[in-house]
Amino acid sequence: MTKRMLIMIGGVVLVVVLLGFGFYLHIQKLIASSPKPYPQTVTATKVSSQDWQPALAAVGSVVPVRGVDVTTEIAGLVREIHFKSGQDVKKGDILVELNADSDKAQLDALNAAAELSASVLKRDKAQFDAQAIAQAQVDADSADLKSKRALAAQQQAIIDKKTIRAPFSGKLGITTVNPGQYVNPGDKIVTLQTIDPIYVDFNLPQKQIGALQVGQVVNVTSDGFAGVTFPGKITAISPKVDTATRNVVVEATLSNPKRQLLPGMFANASVEVGDKKHYLTLPQTAITYNPYGSTVFVVMTADEAAAAARGAAASGAASPPVQATAASGSGLVVEPAFDNTGGTGGEQGPIL
Repeated sequence: MTKRMLIMIGGVVLVVVLLGFGFYLHIQKLIASSPKPYPQTVTATKVSSQDWQPALAAVGSVVPVRGVDVTTEIAGLVREIHFKSGQDVKKGDILVELNADSDKAQLDALNAAAELSASVLKRDKAQFDAQAIAQAQVDADSADLKSKRALAAQQQAIIDKKTIRAPFSGKLGITTVNPGQYVNPGDKIVTLQTIDPIYVDFNLPQKQIGALQVGQVVNVTSDGFAGVTFPGKITAISPKVDTATRNVVVEATLSNPKRQLLPGMFANASVEVGDKKHYLTLPQTAITYNPYGSTVFVVMTADEAAAAARGAAASGAASPPVQATAASGSGLVVEPAFDNTGGTGGEQGPIL
């Protein structure tokens, strides 16, 4: 390579370096001349002290103590309906009557046949006492009477089934059955639910089974009644863990005098475990959550900040690599602090 060629290459490299350096200085000048962001306005608040109850949170469903769709065992024509939709009923109250005229007529015939068999048996017993007939005839008459009475009882049972009664006390739902309508066995007539008291069934993971026991207090909330808490107690814990989810089903019983909770509603359950604990708490909006931890900005005077820094240095405690910011003209210092925070309690969060 000739000397002239080397000089040309060196010149090109020098020009490129000078252009790059000039571009760098231009960028730095633009950055320096750009407007500085204004300080962000924030609101300060004091840390509060609260007693919190440790609890296990779960979601579940409201379940009736007893609930059934009332149906009929026997087909028939609806003659009369003795209830209104939404009505409260007692166990044994008549709900619906089906037409049983032909069944009653057949019952009368069977009762008449049974009475005749009873008369024949009575007459044959008298003849047997006079040694006019054999014992076999009396036995046959007795068996015939029992058969006739059994047929009459069977027919009476059919008639009774055409009078549909409430199987237990509770509240009726909305019916779509009307007088004159023909119903088949299994057709739904109306739903009947016992909702006071009422159950709430929810699932908890198997690792929390050790903290559960019958009698523990459970607080239930539902989005249908914002701000209302329904207290209750655990009354049953399933003896089996679901192999698919590894969860255990827990049943809580709640008083429901106003009948606000209805079967099928979604519910949030909170099971109280252990004793209450004392925490310093902050509003949730004051805590910044990050993958590496939670950050809380602490406002203190410049003297307090300096004293805290000296104390940390003397103890050898590690401090976060951040720069404290002084509020202009206020004598206050805002410094981010990394804290371990726990769960939430409404709009508050604890500092552990």
